[in-house]
Amino acid sequence: MPAQFGAGLLRVDLGPGVVAGFTTRHGGVSPAPWSSLDLGTSTGDDPTRVRENRARLEGWVGAPVAFAAQVHGDRVLPLGPDDLAEWSAGEPPAAAGEADGLVTGTEGLGLGVLVADCVPVVLADPVARVVAVAHAGRKGVALGVVHRALDAMVARGARPGDVRGAVGPAVCGRCYEVPEEMRDEVAALAPEAWATTDQGTAALDLPRAVLAQLAARGVDAVHVDRCTRTDADLFSHRRATEAGVTTGRQAGVVVLT
Repeated sequence: MPAQFGAGLLRVDLGPGVVAGFTTRHGGVSPAPWSSLDLGTSTGDDPTRVRENRARLEGWVGAPVAFAAQVHGDRVLPLGPDDLAEWSAGEPPAAAGEADGLVTGTEGLGLGVLVADCVPVVLADPVARVVAVAHAGRKGVALGVVHRALDAMVARGARPGDVRGAVGPAVCGRCYEVPEEMRDEVAALAPEAWATTDQGTAALDLPRAVLAQLAARGVDAVHVDRCTRTDADLFSHRRATEAGVTTGRQAGVVVLT
């Protein structure tokens, strides 16, 4: 089980010299309906509150945390010392660029991935000193964004056998109902995603698919098995939409210390 540190960060062990974890919705300053640690810049929340929430996350992990503008693709953006300087500045950017993965070998620069039902993935090779994150939604799983993140790590000296991964809270296969045609399309590319809901209807199990993709590359990964749709401590776009409200974004984060 992950250990909790900070006010709302579930820590996972990715090896020596690495801090990694997943946020919950607790520990921030945003009022309802984002209550309270909303880290997203596209949720309608006040930007000042989001900056404060991100500052609290940075305090918990001891480093500035960079985020991408996620577009449900498979691009992985490399970050380095110049990005560390930019994200350490008094007014850091909202996003490093359009991508659904980030990779770095720069110490002291956190990488973050934002989700509210999609799968957050954090990766680290503590030997080669390379880390990455990936945003694995339905399209990202089908496109293989996790593979692209691993490829980017390998290009920087990582070995898949040395990489440790963690798959964070996401909507589970029992709750992620989709049309049968969509399930078939995704499962054709990621067979382990095929699932049925508790009611017996077509569904996708994205966490299971991501775990299978990592295993296929020889990566040892843990799963923080909490369903965003049913866990009130986590943000869920699907649950909020059903209730007719908006919601915030939680994050997966990893830092080389």
